Amino acid sequence: MITEYGYDVFFAVVLFCILLVFGSYFLIGHVIVKTVLISAAILLFIFTLNFFRDPERITPAGDQLVISPADGTVIKIEDVIEDRYIKGEAKMICIFMSPVNVHVNRNPITGLVGYYDYVKGEYFAAFEDKASMKNEQTHIGMENKNGKVFFKQIAGFIARRIVADVKVGDNVEVGKRFGMIKFGSRVDIYVPKSAEVKVVLNQKTIAGETIVAEWK
Repeated sequence: MITEYGYDVFFAVVLFCILLVFGSYFLIGHVIVKTVLISAAILLFIFTLNFFRDPERITPAGDQLVISPADGTVIKIEDVIEDRYIKGEAKMICIFMSPVNVHVNRNPITGLVGYYDYVKGEYFAAFEDKASMKNEQTHIGMENKNGKVFFKQIAGFIARRIVADVKVGDNVEVGKRFGMIKFGSRVDIYVPKSAEVKVVLNQKTIAGETIVAEWK
């Protein structure tokens, strides 16, 4: 299944690959060049198909759970002061999404969207600390009876397009798709300090399935 958030890029790449393959047949006598072009088209198609894949997920039950909004690897867990939405002491969990991960993002909780902001920025490598402050990103805050969750979709070195199909006032359901970051990225999740973090450094996360924190 291909994500709807990537239809524009996916079909543009498919068209380019088709033109590349057909165009190679006009290179009569240039067998090596023809082979290289066809191979490049196939590899590009496979990479794009893999990047924009959107598998189904089974979300754990429990309204006290905070579920990972992203596939990737936990690269940092630390205590911070979150002054935009939680407005106080919080725990930050950073998830790095490599080009081979699924890049569709999912709601971490069921609740109300209480905060949204888009921030223009630069394009440092997503695993660098300064990416969290300086890169292009969206800020999203959600809350329910248990508390607040704040998270950032952060563009990476290659990424130039963040999709976030939510707005303030929306009621959202945990595990449902809400957007993606195209071609390499990172998601930082903030939960109140009282919440218990359920992941560890270098752990792999699955959007919509992995429990990253739990309210006590």
